[in-house]
Amino acid sequence: MIQRPSGATGVTALALLAALVVVGCGRSAGPSPRSSPVTTDLPTATPGSPAATSARSATLVGAGDIASCDSSGDEATAALLDEIPGTVFTTGDNVYDNGTADEFEHCYDPSWGRARARTRPAPGNHDYHTRGAVGYFDYFGDLAGDDRTGWYAYDLNSWRIYALNSNCGAIGGCGAGSAQEQWLRADLASHPAACVLAYWHHPLFSSSRHGNNPDVRPLFEALYDAGAEIVLGGHDHSYERYAPQAPDGAADSARGLVEIVVGTGGRSHYGFATVGANSLVRDGATFGVLKLTLAEGSYAFEFVPVAGQAFSDSGSGACH
Repeated sequence: MIQRPSGATGVTALALLAALVVVGCGRSAGPSPRSSPVTTDLPTATPGSPAATSARSATLVGAGDIASCDSSGDEATAALLDEIPGTVFTTGDNVYDNGTADEFEHCYDPSWGRARARTRPAPGNHDYHTRGAVGYFDYFGDLAGDDRTGWYAYDLNSWRIYALNSNCGAIGGCGAGSAQEQWLRADLASHPAACVLAYWHHPLFSSSRHGNNPDVRPLFEALYDAGAEIVLGGHDHSYERYAPQAPDGAADSARGLVEIVVGTGGRSHYGFATVGANSLVRDGATFGVLKLTLAEGSYAFEFVPVAGQAFSDSGSGACH
């Protein structure tokens, strides 16, 4: 049985969290297959609840590359989640090293598990070190999608959010015509939201240890074709923000997607190798979470570092 070292500060029981409020978003059709119930954030939120600070905006907060019984970094980032209301995302590698049920119980649950009821995760390659990522899917249940494909969609007010699966070898590929790519294009067409955000584990662009991941370009292309705004990733244990780009990496201020790599959940730190042409901001030494405020037709973002750290990044933009 895995246990944290003595002196760890993780809480062993989940906090009781407010239930998600299911509402309509003015669309004529209900959620499509592999879409989660529609949720919204309410102005009556208290810290740690699923609700955010405004009826006209929603908060999405999280990171990837998170929990290990050999590190206390995830406990420090979980403390940030305790103070930030909203929906929690993960960009994969939720627990180390092998995504087992025992690791989820004893390494993830005492820290980020406090926010499990409001978490909408994505799987990483370490989650798939357990065959079929069964530890991941058993732990999160329907919060990870209702059919264990690892991809699903949900709404936060006027925003359409996609949690996708970049473990392409485990799911029959991510290429054009793959099951996930076809589902994504169909859902984008049937849910023509004004603002779209997606997240998955392996980023298309990264200047850190693992570098670019061209296998996910068809997913990026589908989002680009639909006029999406933001893609979030993990895998590299660092923070990096890119200027708006087309799928081929060309700068595109008119239609490009902003990609942010936020593998800062607490496992470890990576440095940087060859810096990408459109990389604007990088940090390889700070744990923290990315907080996004999703409003009608616009967004703002802020990297929130753990206590005692100074690095930060922030900005805003308008939807296409």
